[in-house]
Amino acid sequence: MEKVVSGIRPTGNLHLGNYFGAVKSFVKMQDDYDSLFFIADWHSLTTSPKPEDIQNSARTIMAEYLACGIDPEKAKIYIQSDVKETLELYLFLNMNMYLGELERVTTFKEKARKQPDNVNAGLLTYPTLMAADILQHRAKKVPVGKDQEQNMEMARKCARRFNNIYGVEFFPEPQNFYFNAEAVKVPGLDGSGKMGKSEGNCIYLRDEDKVISKKVMKAVTDMGPQEPNSPKPEVIENLFTFLKICSTPDTYDYFNEKWNDCTIRYGDLKKQIAEDIIKTVAPIRERIQDYCSNAEYLDKVAREGAEVARESAAATLREVRKIIGFRN
Repeated sequence: MEKVVSGIRPTGNLHLGNYFGAVKSFVKMQDDYDSLFFIADWHSLTTSPKPEDIQNSARTIMAEYLACGIDPEKAKIYIQSDVKETLELYLFLNMNMYLGELERVTTFKEKARKQPDNVNAGLLTYPTLMAADILQHRAKKVPVGKDQEQNMEMARKCARRFNNIYGVEFFPEPQNFYFNAEAVKVPGLDGSGKMGKSEGNCIYLRDEDKVISKKVMKAVTDMGPQEPNSPKPEVIENLFTFLKICSTPDTYDYFNEKWNDCTIRYGDLKKQIAEDIIKTVAPIRERIQDYCSNAEYLDKVAREGAEVARESAAATLREVRKIIGFRN
């Protein structure tokens, strides 16, 4: 089977953007691919988390992975920092990356703009560490959200450059894998184009029903359509995105028709969205709570996942050292 790999940074709980952008793909892939999914705790160091936050967040993400449907008997889950080989490959790849191309990465530029007092080397070389996470397993496919497409292109660039420099065909160029025909980009409730922790506009998988309803009812809207069949502004299109991913097609069509004939009531729309999001989140939330109460099981899953991941990465690094010219 083709090997696939992907991970999520443990900076808080998973939200709907994580779920529809990546984790749902993880679940879909585990039956048909040799799957490795990890918790990217090294990536979280760019935000200077406290030691206890790193440990607690990793365990929480593990519980959320399992609650979303990842089966450790089918797909291994590991914590990034348990696989030390990643850092060696990260070093090798960084030696062949150029400052200018790293500085042009959109996610780096956005982070540098938002946190000008913490523009660290980890932010700059984030795409290279992500490439090491993928290439150490020689993965063919990577389930990603829309916001990771440029980083995936950087991973392919790392693979091509290594192969070209050393005259080999060692690393495959990993391809994006989407749960739907294209990447799902879950919008924020504040009218912005993306749901994200740093933006503070998330619905988390651990949110209680009342919290979800309150957040949705505060979602940004406008004055409503001014003429029939008019295009939807971004803030309204964002709300209809939630209908697409959480509601039935009939529900989407109903409110779309209401928009087109200028009879839409945003209060009704938000209530429907909240109700359908709750239907999606509530059963996941209950399973998260069950897994979080069993720390021994979570540690066992992480330990077994790390064993498989280290074996895979070590095999790759042995070949990489030989290709570059280092002794094993």
